Amino acid sequence: MASLAHKVTRLTLSQLERMAPAVSGRLAFELFCLTPSRRPKGSKAREAFDVGRERLRGAIVTKLALSKGMAAMHHWPQSSGDPSPARVLVVHGWGSRAEYLSALAVGLRQAGADVVLLDLPGHGASSGRRLDLRIATEAILAAERQFGAFDGVVGHSFGGAAVMMAAGGVFADIGTLKARRIALIGSPSSMADVFNGFAKSVGLGRTSIAAMRSRAFDLVGCSVDELDGVAVARRIDRPLLVVHAEDDKEVHVGHAQRYIGVSPHVRHLWANGHGHRRIVSAAEVISAVGDFLLREMPPHESVRRASS
Repeated sequence: MASLAHKVTRLTLSQLERMAPAVSGRLAFELFCLTPSRRPKGSKAREAFDVGRERLRGAIVTKLALSKGMAAMHHWPQSSGDPSPARVLVVHGWGSRAEYLSALAVGLRQAGADVVLLDLPGHGASSGRRLDLRIATEAILAAERQFGAFDGVVGHSFGGAAVMMAAGGVFADIGTLKARRIALIGSPSSMADVFNGFAKSVGLGRTSIAAMRSRAFDLVGCSVDELDGVAVARRIDRPLLVVHAEDDKEVHVGHAQRYIGVSPHVRHLWANGHGHRRIVSAAEVISAVGDFLLREMPPHESVRRASS
């Protein structure tokens, strides 16, 4: 059942579209980029947040300036005494934050990794209330500049889409993520599909959708159709693990299926039964991601220097 706020949004945009479709399209795009409240929703989310906060208590928080605002990085260094452990970046999804991926971070750290968790702008300890793929990519590249090239990167949901944009150098003026191995968990592969789904959910007409797309191009710097993870995967041809649950109700399994056959370097793990959010804490998923990013990486494949 649609919430009262959603019904009001549909009604407002519908009335505005009759008078000024260009304005309704621009407003819809701003709503599309508006990040949700950082407060956990419900008792289960609060419990998960509290557990995650306790797990990450030993992490070092670094705040890096972006072109607009600031992004927070939670650096959880390896304590094994290895002078140059593998380094992994973890990027959360829309409406999430570092604390909710703490179980994954623990697993990667136990596997021997030096872990950095990124709070995307508009989330967690980062600033702002707005996020798009360009801003997310800038934050990911800021993490790479601060900590050096990562041996592996894992992104959940929207975070996975942002990782692919960064790896593909889609926003050329920002840079290109150097990590050689990428794991995607429950991530959309086509932002055009996500974009169109949002437009449909708020009842936009054809003219307003065109205006929304135009606004996105003006702010992001490329068309929505260019924000495609499969096209990036085909172009960069790096080792890629795609993890998805067929019962995911937030990101349809078709997004993961689009990667099938793209490259011999792409593999899939079907984590059925874990949905969209529980999947990042599932033991078999954490183990598989750790194996892929750390244990299967030949020594020559590491992109980080010991001095980084």
